[in-house]
Amino acid sequence: MKATFTLAELSVQLDVPVRAGVGEAYNTSVEDVLIDGLATLENATSSKLSFLSNPRYSAQLSNCQAGAVIIHPDLANNTHLPCLLSSTPYVTYAKASQLFAAAVAQHTGGQTEIHPSAVISAEAVLGKDVNVGPHAVIEAGAVVGEGSCIGAGCYIGANVRIGSQCVVYANVTVYHEVVLGDRVIVHAGAVVGADGFGFAFDGQRSVKIAQLGSVHIGSDVEIGAGSSIDRGALDDTVIGNGVKIDNQVQIGHNCIVGDHTVICGCSALAGSTRLGRYCVIGGGVGITGHLSVVDRVTVSAMSMVTQSITKPGLYSSGTLLQESAQWKRNVVTLGKLSELSRTVRNIQRQLDETNLPTSGNDYDEHRRN
Repeated sequence: MKATFTLAELSVQLDVPVRAGVGEAYNTSVEDVLIDGLATLENATSSKLSFLSNPRYSAQLSNCQAGAVIIHPDLANNTHLPCLLSSTPYVTYAKASQLFAAAVAQHTGGQTEIHPSAVISAEAVLGKDVNVGPHAVIEAGAVVGEGSCIGAGCYIGANVRIGSQCVVYANVTVYHEVVLGDRVIVHAGAVVGADGFGFAFDGQRSVKIAQLGSVHIGSDVEIGAGSSIDRGALDDTVIGNGVKIDNQVQIGHNCIVGDHTVICGCSALAGSTRLGRYCVIGGGVGITGHLSVVDRVTVSAMSMVTQSITKPGLYSSGTLLQESAQWKRNVVTLGKLSELSRTVRNIQRQLDETNLPTSGNDYDEHRRN
């Protein structure tokens, strides 16, 4: 059944003040305004809650048909719509989205629900109100915490520890000995705890290095679809509390990701990378191994990080998009930079040897003489 809230109820649940609509068209109280979902300013209807987080889109308020809007108090006079007043509208929108999110699984009477086709070891331990989907496998010694949900086709290896209120979507593989904290979300197709990419070359072939560590994931972590987090070679790979990992991300063995760091899609961390807390790694970023990045660093999309970062800030690399013809000319020039640099140094050395002024007042004085 679709969730419906009055505007007054949303005000309480989101912990923000409410303002009734302004004008004759809004003669109902906030207790009578019913909201059954979220929508954009442009497409919202009278039963939807919208939000304005960027003042640049304020012009869309004039034609907005939403039942109410989440808005900063300083901008509330720009609309006659009922408002939820928030100093951080985007964060309030995020919290509202959770209220309207569809339930992952419906539990009946607070009891454990196990699909008949699931294969669960007699030596596994399931907490209260755990849901296990079709064809899931849970090996011996695994522990699944209270209220957690294991989706269809998942594999939970031996001695895995999954905390409470976790959601593991369909076809996720969690290898042996991996630890997940509370309220962890792992999206479909992710792999946690596969062997790290470790080999020693003996001159003729690559000899596999057994990966004897594990993966330890903190609480309130989200791991995107198709992402892989490798187990450590000796020590564990560690993902801190509150970390958010997008789809198709690769995290190599023995990496450490600090609390509340965000890693966007298609990025890759080579082995033994250490990321600080509150970092943001843009999409498609590559970080070579054995590097350290301090807290509160942002790396823009498609950058290549080849050395440790020791100061907080925004970092970028690569070339910006341009027309192909211009890009080709620039690449040709780039290939000649070393030659051009030598030419400039030779000219500078010749000027120094002749003591010939090159600019400014000294040059004018030289011409007069």
